[in-house]
Amino acid sequence: MRYTKQYSSPTELLAILQSRGLDCSDTENAENILRTIGYYRLSGYLYPFLSFPKTEHLYKSGSTLGCALHLYEFDREFRLLVFDQIERIEIAVRSAITNIVCAETGDVFWMTRSSTFANSEKFNKTMSLVDKELQTNREDFIVHFKQTYEDSYPPSWMLAEIIPLGTLTRVYENIANNRIRKKIARFFGLSVPVFISWMTIIMLTRNSCCHHARLWNRSLSLRALVMTRPLRPWVGDDVRQGRVFFTLCILKHFVDIIRPNNHFKQQLIALLSQYPMVDTSAMGFVKDWQRQPLWKV
Repeated sequence: MRYTKQYSSPTELLAILQSRGLDCSDTENAENILRTIGYYRLSGYLYPFLSFPKTEHLYKSGSTLGCALHLYEFDREFRLLVFDQIERIEIAVRSAITNIVCAETGDVFWMTRSSTFANSEKFNKTMSLVDKELQTNREDFIVHFKQTYEDSYPPSWMLAEIIPLGTLTRVYENIANNRIRKKIARFFGLSVPVFISWMTIIMLTRNSCCHHARLWNRSLSLRALVMTRPLRPWVGDDVRQGRVFFTLCILKHFVDIIRPNNHFKQQLIALLSQYPMVDTSAMGFVKDWQRQPLWKV
């Protein structure tokens, strides 16, 4: 099957939306909205307003462009809130890995020693990424190190600051000493497999935030591992995976350890209150979610 759709201008797209039953009268300069946001991006926020069957592309009675824009603005603010938590987690994970491995091995250059790792092939792939990053990185501390020291590589805490989070997670996975890996995971109240699994969920969510992708009702096919005997308050079996609320639970688990007196819950409640039209069930929120052990704090 070949793709046959042709380009349509914002003016033409607006006419198409109106012909399908979408009221655009509640939005000033609707055509400019389509021009600056883009029809394709906005269509993800228009989708919930389609009547069944959705393949007919007809909108429910009373659906407006303004409603979709409110949903779009909610998702934008929601991504900012989520990314704020991920930033804290990412920095804490980078710090924990470098601090614990340096303390346990007594080697500040452990990240570039093949003897530290279990799989030499994975180590070589990681080193290729490290080498590429060092060639292009212009951070002041990297430039200063190259100009000042004769060592081939900076110490691990410098490398941990410049390599992507995904690369650092692969570094962690490949550490040969399982006792060290356990100590890092236990710092975050998790087992090694669960820590790796949850970091994968966090990285995928981070990518969505960085690329300004729709997040609020996105389905995630990847299933995370969970602790059979949680070391800290967690959620009940009624909280389903695959929706963003489960991801929020993962984030709160980390943030509660990193910054016990955080305001993540209050910020989330305030954001949902600001946009009462948002269908929280589509996000995976369960009834009385604030009474879940994790969210009581």
